Amino acid sequence: MLMNQEVRMGLRLKVARKRARLTQQQLADALGMAHRQTLARIESGQRGFSAQELIEAMKILRVDLDYFTDPFQLAGEGEFSFRTTADVGNAVLDDFEYSAGRWLALYRELSIEQGREQPWLQSRLPLTPQSSFEDAQAAGEWVADRWQLGEPPAESLRSAMENHASILVLNVDTPPGISGAASRVSGLNCVLVNRHDSERHRHFDLAHELFHLFTWDAMPPDRTDVVDVPRNGNGWRVERLAENFAAALLMPESILREHWERQSTQADVHERIDEVADALRVSGTACKWRLHNLAWLSRAELDRIEDRRFATNGRIPPAAREATPFSQPFIDRIATALDTGRLSVRRTASLLDLAVPDLASLLRDYGHETYFEA
Repeated sequence: MLMNQEVRMGLRLKVARKRARLTQQQLADALGMAHRQTLARIESGQRGFSAQELIEAMKILRVDLDYFTDPFQLAGEGEFSFRTTADVGNAVLDDFEYSAGRWLALYRELSIEQGREQPWLQSRLPLTPQSSFEDAQAAGEWVADRWQLGEPPAESLRSAMENHASILVLNVDTPPGISGAASRVSGLNCVLVNRHDSERHRHFDLAHELFHLFTWDAMPPDRTDVVDVPRNGNGWRVERLAENFAAALLMPESILREHWERQSTQADVHERIDEVADALRVSGTACKWRLHNLAWLSRAELDRIEDRRFATNGRIPPAAREATPFSQPFIDRIATALDTGRLSVRRTASLLDLAVPDLASLLRDYGHETYFEA
């Protein structure tokens, strides 16, 4: 259902007020309102702004008109959890979250307008921070079986997330140090993947972020999951549960056993793991730890393994192709909006941070004809 403009503006007023650390009474006084309840009614969408109130609110809260009126923005609605390295600062995260928020708001708004609103993710996993790693592995195996991912599961995971759980998966250009993110926005669940990462890294990130979407209410993830720094406490445990879930989802025991038992025990362990990892489209390191967790590699064998000797292990082979930006469902919404005149070419290019020729090329990559000069 399309959001009423007064409701949208009220929600955004509340977010901006809280960001400015003002109470309702303080902002009402600054706007010259006789009663705090007047502001409360605006924030709840029961009353609109007068022109003068809107102008004054923009000045006091230091926002522009688009902040209140543009449907292709998120203003405090979305929850994000980013996988990052330790050197990624808050300013970088804020800028990327703003861009990502525009893409998600755009997709949500166009889906509603085109009668293709996505059902809210209903699936939940019965896991808590106190669950065992074996519980998380069992949950990963269950999802792989329930969704009939086949072999290798990695190749069909993305389409299963889109078709079974209505999750929007977008390949995007992330800033250095950000490998991906999970996001919950009202009416929409999304996973953002760094399209420049190796295919095997993207597969693991998809499974990892799926865990967070399935367990968000029971285990709300931190805004950042710093992957190159040791962690302690509850946050560490949640991420370990996510890793165990992802490993089992991408390498179910029955499929992994079949591939592992094909390998000659006389071969070097690095070569054996490489063969299995290649078949299942995962990194050598991920495969190594899954084998150890299943007790098929002893601690002594594990200690002798050198990750640098794996053939790919997450590195991008010279001939590997980057993933095409965004996704088929996302671009389908864009193409329909362009065809119907809902969006102009230049507005669309701006929203996607693309030059017009690149927008034309992207549409053609997803099978859409372009009527504008590229």
